[in-house]
Amino acid sequence: MTQAVTKSKQYISKNAGCYQIQGKRVSLDSIVYLFRQGASPESIVAALPTLSLEEVYGSIAFYLGNQEIIDAYLDEGIEIFQQLQKQARDTNAELYQQISSTPAPEG
Repeated sequence: MTQAVTKSKQYISKNAGCYQIQGKRVSLDSIVYLFRQGASPESIVAALPTLSLEEVYGSIAFYLGNQEIIDAYLDEGIEIFQQLQKQARDTNAELYQQISSTPAPEG
C-alpha cells in the first residue's frame, strides 16, 4: 500500500518580531539555546514537554537552515537585555546597592 507524502510543515512563526513554535507559546530561542549547549532533541522535549519531538526537530532544522539570521536575532536580543539591565541599574542605583550589600541568608 502506498501512502501519499504529507506537505512540508511550518514549525516556526514570527509574531511581534519574535520567533515561536507554530501554535505554541515556546520561543525558538529556548530550543536554540538548549541545542547550542549540546542538548539532544529528546532532552529538549523533556525540558519543554509541551513540544513534540517532531516540533523540536523541525525547529532545529529551521535554525540550521537560517543560522546566520537567527544568530543575529539572538545577539540583538542579548544586546537589548544588557541595555535594559544597565538602564535599570542606573535608574535604581540605591536599590541595587542595598541588594548587593545585603548578606545572603544562611541555609
